[in-house]
Amino acid sequence: MAKEGGNLLNEVLQDEAGLLQSWVNGQINAPGFRSDRTSREELGEQSRGFLALFVDATKTGVTDIHAEAWSGVRQMLDDVSSARARQGFSPSETATFIFSLKQHLFERLRAAAGGDEKRASAATWETNVLLDKLGLYTTEVYQRGREGVVIRQQQELMELSTPVVTLWEGVLALPVIGTLDSARTQVVMESLLQRIVDSVASIAIIDITGVPTVDTLTAQHLLKTVAAARLMGADCIISGIRPQIAQTIVHLGVDLGAVVTKATLADAFAIALKRLGLAVTRTQTPSRRRDTDDREPGADADRNER
Repeated sequence: MAKEGGNLLNEVLQDEAGLLQSWVNGQINAPGFRSDRTSREELGEQSRGFLALFVDATKTGVTDIHAEAWSGVRQMLDDVSSARARQGFSPSETATFIFSLKQHLFERLRAAAGGDEKRASAATWETNVLLDKLGLYTTEVYQRGREGVVIRQQQELMELSTPVVTLWEGVLALPVIGTLDSARTQVVMESLLQRIVDSVASIAIIDITGVPTVDTLTAQHLLKTVAAARLMGADCIISGIRPQIAQTIVHLGVDLGAVVTKATLADAFAIALKRLGLAVTRTQTPSRRRDTDDREPGADADRNER
């Protein structure tokens, strides 16, 4: 920072307490203040911490905000911008945290210049450039923070949309919903293989009822998952083969001959039980059970009396 402007800014920053109070009040009373996402106390703490670090950095005379003298300020802005990205603030709202300081500094710079327009103009311009750099820095950090949030949410959604459930002892089911791309196939495969190891399952049913379309790439992903499961000692059954998907697979020339396929999850589960030497039997007819359950208390006694 030029000596003339820097001296005037340092002079203004000596009244740190007064500047802080004016700045915080200005942010709270601004039309865009988000009281639903940050409290006055939190905003006051953030403003106090930034201003203290800003004062220390400007005293060094260094204007490069990426220099060591500004490391504390950058760390502070990293924390504030990342927190606001998680809280749902917009990029402009985040950058306004810095830009809102301009008005209060400029007013004090003009007053401190004592009518010296040249000195006031130089100090105002240099301070404006400095705050612009810091404001843009918050936007960059915010963007990285939002990207991190989005990536984390995508990973969580992929994990939630590919649950591996136990249908019976030794039988797992993996319902797949949505498009099966390379990244999701990796999640599906890891989840399935881990559950096969944990439960010592011998049969895994991959249900694609929720997959809208099946192309060559999707079929290849399914075959890779089946092959990996076999290496872990579990046979796979693919269920949810609708007529449209069957026609598409035949049209694409994809060979699923080595994989057992069924139209519904119920059919696949029946095959799995048969392979395990198990069978589901009905102990009584549904109609008789319903009649017995629906009979009013005392009905048997009344019948016996008659």
